[in-house]
Amino acid sequence: MKTVLHKADSRGHANHGWLDSHHTFSFANYYDPDRMNFGVLRVLNDDVIAGGRGFGKHPHENMEIISIPLYGDLEHEDSMGNKEVIKEGDIQSMSAGTGVFHSEYNKNEDKEVHLLQIWILPKKRNIDPTYSQISMKLEDRKNKLQQIVSPNREDAGVTINQDAWFNITELDKGKSIQYTLHDPTNGVYAFVIEGDASVNEQELNRRDGLGVYQVDTIDVKADTNSKILIMEVPMRF
Repeated sequence: MKTVLHKADSRGHANHGWLDSHHTFSFANYYDPDRMNFGVLRVLNDDVIAGGRGFGKHPHENMEIISIPLYGDLEHEDSMGNKEVIKEGDIQSMSAGTGVFHSEYNKNEDKEVHLLQIWILPKKRNIDPTYSQISMKLEDRKNKLQQIVSPNREDAGVTINQDAWFNITELDKGKSIQYTLHDPTNGVYAFVIEGDASVNEQELNRRDGLGVYQVDTIDVKADTNSKILIMEVPMRF
């Protein structure tokens, strides 16, 4: 088993006034050659957007983009004709493929929106762009794994162009779960959204991340009431 630990206070940070963002991996003006990615997991941004503000229209290509709102309402509009609002419990994915423009704004003037934005390197390049959004039942992640992303349209969650699986769990203090990898050559990146937890006996706190690879399973235990994102991704690209 090999691991890589990223403590919350070691992340890159940029505060633009309207946007307060923490970067687990190198992004924009934050650059660390030792923190470029974990396998195909390229970006894990923890963003807080001020009321009524957001990202104007901008391009992406050949990237899988997953947005996970934690609170508030985020309005998305893109060149594929999609105009949607996502909120807590929703999962959004976009395969940028040959190229797409989109914008993201806080729909509300009077409160912030907080989200995780994740970029995954694609399995196939230059595909036609696609968009997917789904609402998940929050009770279905209580003390169990709730799959929110997969490569298969028939499976739960949104679909992306990569052999990657994401799950969220909300564990009561003292509860444990085990995650079994779909492919033992993959790795798992566990990100503690809230609370304190142990992953394979490594103690983690709020917003800490732990990458684990060369394993078949990982064990997760909640040291306090916890919310944890588990991302299984290919390590080769």
